[in-house]
Amino acid sequence: MTYELRKEDTAPPPVETTTTSPLGAAVPATRHRFSPSPLNRRRWQNFRSNRRGYWSLWLFLILFFVSLFAELIANDRPFVIKFDGRLYWPAFVSYSETTFGGDFETAADYRDPYLQKLIADKGGTIVWPLIRYSYDTHNLDLPTPAPSKPTWMLTEAQCKEVVEKKGLKSCRDLEYNWLGTDDQGRDVVARLIYGFRISVLFGLSLTIISSIIGVAAGGVQGYFGGWIDLGFQRFIEVWSAIPSLYLLLILSSVLVPGFFVLLGILLLFSWVSLVGLVRAEFLRGRNFEYIMAARALGVSNAVIMFRHLLPNAMVATMTFLPFIVSSSVMTLTALDFLGFGLPPGSPSLGELLSQGKANVQAPWLGFTGFFAVAIMLSLLIFIGEAVRDAFDPRKTFR
Repeated sequence: MTYELRKEDTAPPPVETTTTSPLGAAVPATRHRFSPSPLNRRRWQNFRSNRRGYWSLWLFLILFFVSLFAELIANDRPFVIKFDGRLYWPAFVSYSETTFGGDFETAADYRDPYLQKLIADKGGTIVWPLIRYSYDTHNLDLPTPAPSKPTWMLTEAQCKEVVEKKGLKSCRDLEYNWLGTDDQGRDVVARLIYGFRISVLFGLSLTIISSIIGVAAGGVQGYFGGWIDLGFQRFIEVWSAIPSLYLLLILSSVLVPGFFVLLGILLLFSWVSLVGLVRAEFLRGRNFEYIMAARALGVSNAVIMFRHLLPNAMVATMTFLPFIVSSSVMTLTALDFLGFGLPPGSPSLGELLSQGKANVQAPWLGFTGFFAVAIMLSLLIFIGEAVRDAFDPRKTFR
């Protein structure tokens, strides 16, 4: 049985027209590779709408960026020295005293008046950082016994002996200790800058590594479930019951304290904080229809976990990260305050607070440490609140 195609059965040819659709011209949706999605743009707008958190982020980033160049801000080595027609860079390269006409092969002490005179006699020039002290520089020419008050608070009578010794005119000509010195004659501002950098780097390192381990452990538990989930949960219950402070004290007495040793010890327990949250997200998401469809199509478990389930779990995880950073910083500060943190002599906010407690007659130590810790933790908390609002789908700002 055959059918004959008639002319009237064929579709009419398209008619050309210049009339524009009421919705406008149809343009295919294009998206640059690195352009944010509409959802992420909405989250960024929500974050910016929280003005306190937004400006706290900028202030924190500026302070952290400045502290990364602490050696260029507070150092007992000059930036550059022009000597005998050549340029030297003591802040980056170590030179011996004989390089500048001295008598010894030891490392040059650029704060020594004798070495400064040798350089000046040859018509040399020394360019110093803003603060002429490093975190471990001991000021041996203090007008008053250490801990010495800030230089701008000293009277001419208190400065008289040092001023006459150095051949200066008044207190204003001395090298300033803007926030005074600690009980060992070290500049507080220099130790504050270096201590802030160590605290932030420690907090970020501990947060990133512990988050990776916690997300991986929680994802495996939640996705596979069954005996794997049950076994992990019992292990975490036992592990969380271990008194971490006592174990930390024991390990600190056996091992030589240091940045990485302390980081490793705290990492043993900090990874547990995100496991429960990620596990719950994976347990909820593994029964979604698109996940079951991916399994039916033969997609591997690794691809499902990392490409489909992990982005959903990271939404809840991101809201906790700023609070974990602040908790990590506070943990390091508390350990340094108790004397179980970084090695003695290391720049630390906790050690500064400890000196303020031991030297109540020098209130600038306690006030400096308190306000430094309070401002840093407040900025992190404000950033965390803004991140939480940004990822909250029920919150909208105008």
